[in-house]
Amino acid sequence: VLVRNALKDPLADLGQVARAVSLEPLISSKLLRLANSVAYNPYGREVSDISAAVRRLGFDVVRTTALAVALDQMLKSRNVSNYEALATKVWEHSIQVASIARVLARHLGKLNPDEALLAGLVHDIGIFFLLYRAADYPNYQNDPALMHSLLVDWHESIGKNLLQTLGMPSNIVDAVGGHDQPRDISNPSSINDLIYLANLLAGRERKDFPASPSLVDGSPNQLDKDLYADLLEEAADDIRELQQTLAG
Repeated sequence: VLVRNALKDPLADLGQVARAVSLEPLISSKLLRLANSVAYNPYGREVSDISAAVRRLGFDVVRTTALAVALDQMLKSRNVSNYEALATKVWEHSIQVASIARVLARHLGKLNPDEALLAGLVHDIGIFFLLYRAADYPNYQNDPALMHSLLVDWHESIGKNLLQTLGMPSNIVDAVGGHDQPRDISNPSSINDLIYLANLLAGRERKDFPASPSLVDGSPNQLDKDLYADLLEEAADDIRELQQTLAG
């Protein structure tokens, strides 16, 4: 709560955020690992205290890390236990999309990599919320097809409403609210485009997942995926390290 309040306060400075974070061991440990990762420490200048880590990473990454911890805790709650396999798959996918989105943003040079990381991490937050609440409704637990339909139809709008309540930036909220909607991403120019493209590059299949990006009929989406495949291969170590840090 202290971390969330500090991050929502427009007058809070990095010192206040660092003091709030220092009271949360799980968040603190992840922030230190991120601050010393290749993605945020390319020159090998390690930091060992939270204040230095927060200064290096900034508000967006601290917010992303705090949300990663919160979502991981929700994943382990009793309410989600009936859907543990699916929830784990969604979580792993979210981290993968976040890592890919950051690499893409850095490569394109016109979008904020840390905003891309945050948007990727929370783009399927609506699925987590719906799985959590489904524990109160046995009809969903007993009908996989009904549950699948619920997730497909509502995860974007639910996610958007949740992030608005949490006070997330409007561009992040908008990206989450339409991340599976078909679009031409041959020249990504917004966080919305970036998250859609990162979803495609993550290789998720609709038959295995309750919500997947739709392809535009006749669009060069496969060519777009091929265009960025080499980039992802070059950045594989960077992506892997971010995934391990956020998940670990």
